[in-house]
Amino acid sequence: MADKPTNKKNTKPASGDSKQKPTKLKRKEFESQLAKLQEELVKVQLWVQHKGLKVVIVFEGRDAAGKGGVIKRITERVSPRVFRVVALPAPTEREKSQMYVQRYVPHLPAAGEVVIFDRSWYNRAGVERVMGFCTDELVARFLEICPTWERAMVEDGIILIKYWFEVSQQEQTRRFLGRINDGRKIWKLSPMDLESHRRWYDYSRARDEMLLATDTSYAPWYVVNADDKRRARLNCISHLLSVIPYKETEQEKVKLPDRQKPHGYEEPKNRRYNFVPEVF
Repeated sequence: MADKPTNKKNTKPASGDSKQKPTKLKRKEFESQLAKLQEELVKVQLWVQHKGLKVVIVFEGRDAAGKGGVIKRITERVSPRVFRVVALPAPTEREKSQMYVQRYVPHLPAAGEVVIFDRSWYNRAGVERVMGFCTDELVARFLEICPTWERAMVEDGIILIKYWFEVSQQEQTRRFLGRINDGRKIWKLSPMDLESHRRWYDYSRARDEMLLATDTSYAPWYVVNADDKRRARLNCISHLLSVIPYKETEQEKVKLPDRQKPHGYEEPKNRRYNFVPEVF
């Protein structure tokens, strides 16, 4: 039987209320701190490969809360063969007929892999519930069996880490307007995003029940205050490093070898190349 949800006194509830903002983190300081954290992520990668660890990181939260930005910073300096991002599209008709968690199982990690879920099986407790894509009975069933399934993952040796990204109503509105008015970001805006803005309190109720039912001692939820994108990215990566047990592996110092001698090779003089125009 699954452990009962935890009730940590030092965990603040997720809230849509606006809070007093700290001093804005300057880009130079952000990039300096990020570089240090990314260097540690490389150490994590080497350790995961060395020890054959299996890691799953779940990213959930409000729409426009900045999950994608954090995932990008986590993965941009490590190998995509080790840190693999899974962002599944809407289920097919065949997948809809399967056991709900079945479509996620093939994406779970093997030894030496870190799998990042950009949205996950928790779609059932969030968007599917709010938008009426599944029945209340299916949601209740999911919330009942999810802790048991996650416990099975953990007992099989998977390090399971779950993040919920929370933003205030005002910040979410500001980010959505930014997407509407910026041609580089318009692709990020979907009909579901617009509905999530309209149905703020429906999502709040769904979030509250989901966290209550699935925050367990073996797979707890960690809530990220994401109103400040730069601080949220640093705080999340810093916390991630604190919950993955790793050590720095010994690496032989790399020495760049000398180039071979040409042995009579010369660049072709009359060969035609299709060069890219140097517009800039």
